[in-house]
Amino acid sequence: MIKVWSDGRAAGTLDRMPSRARNGSQERGTVFAYLPDASQERAISVTMPVRLQSWDTAGGLAPILEMNLPEGALRERVRLAFAKATGSFDDFDLLSVVGRSQMGRVRYSGADDQLDDGVPFQSVDEILAGRRDGDLFRYLMDRFAAGSGISGVQPKVLIRDDQAFALSNPGSANAKQRLSLSYRGATHIVKLWNPDEFPQLAANEFFCLEVARRCGLHLPVYRLAEDGLALVIDRFDLRLEGEGRIYRGLEDFCVLNARRTDEKYRGSYETSIMNRFQQFSNSPHVFEDLENLFTLVALNCALRNGDAHLKNFAILYDDVLGEARLSPVYDVVTTTVYLPQDRMALTMDGSTHWPHAKTLRAFGEKRMMGSPAQIRQILERIADAIAATAIELQSYAREHPAFAPVAERMLKEWEAGRRQSLLG
Repeated sequence: MIKVWSDGRAAGTLDRMPSRARNGSQERGTVFAYLPDASQERAISVTMPVRLQSWDTAGGLAPILEMNLPEGALRERVRLAFAKATGSFDDFDLLSVVGRSQMGRVRYSGADDQLDDGVPFQSVDEILAGRRDGDLFRYLMDRFAAGSGISGVQPKVLIRDDQAFALSNPGSANAKQRLSLSYRGATHIVKLWNPDEFPQLAANEFFCLEVARRCGLHLPVYRLAEDGLALVIDRFDLRLEGEGRIYRGLEDFCVLNARRTDEKYRGSYETSIMNRFQQFSNSPHVFEDLENLFTLVALNCALRNGDAHLKNFAILYDDVLGEARLSPVYDVVTTTVYLPQDRMALTMDGSTHWPHAKTLRAFGEKRMMGSPAQIRQILERIADAIAATAIELQSYAREHPAFAPVAERMLKEWEAGRRQSLLG
């Protein structure tokens, strides 16, 4: 049995249950039950309010419970380390390992354990300076894999830097207030790449984020390592300790659409993203966030990011019953550099083909409820951001020859996206 915590307080328990799949074979499902004294403020998701009846899931975990489960290389590293001890290794086992350290406000522990989300110290400056003799990937995976409850196929780990500042609200007066020395949770996300599979992926993402920044979208603090081996990102779900809870609520659009991770490519930008956000935003800033959401969708089209799926959009909130906003931008990459025939992750106007500007304009006018002039201005702003960042990318490529072939392909894809999706 696993104890589930929200906002640092015990909220309920998670256990396995036998369930019968629709094809007649036996599977192991799970049942989550809130504690008898749990208040509505302790709900673990905006989609799972506190109730007496348990929340049962056939054949796995509910979307909010599996939201941060690692995928790809990180999952395999954890599985190899723990499968021998457990005899098997499914999502429930994985959650029991990485659940103590997660993105967002929900944590997990043993049934009789207290909450402990501590992770080892690691200097961000050391990572940025590339002081691991080219073995950064193996070092970070070995040291931090078991404490990294963060989703994604790309290898990434959660680390704790003792010099960290709370930067979740960069514009606020107390943005530079240092986190308490007693804080033991992760402060940064380190994203890595396998050079044999996705060369220069960290630099690819860095420059895509630069375009998003120039578009005026909200982003966490992000930095590229000197050797280009890693991208370090400040956690954007941290709150200052003086304000109460440490972690903010974070729920991706798989959760909001009641879909499992393996269904992240199922849906449309119209219904599964724009409409679903309006359903859960609960905010007086909904029109501002809808404009940003439309901008982000259009940006992904122009940059040829075929991985803008349901898990790469999220809402962020301080109170599960209160206002929810669009989260800062994350996971934006030009995927067609590695997969030349890649298409959009979700459909738009019934198709996954990269849209023409006419399709994007119609999408914005209907789903963002923007005027034609407003939509044109947004698309022009994205085009200008791409052009400005292209100059920066070319300069970096001249100084880093290993990145030059990837940079050349990125520029080609950006220009094709700019002409077709923004100006066509």
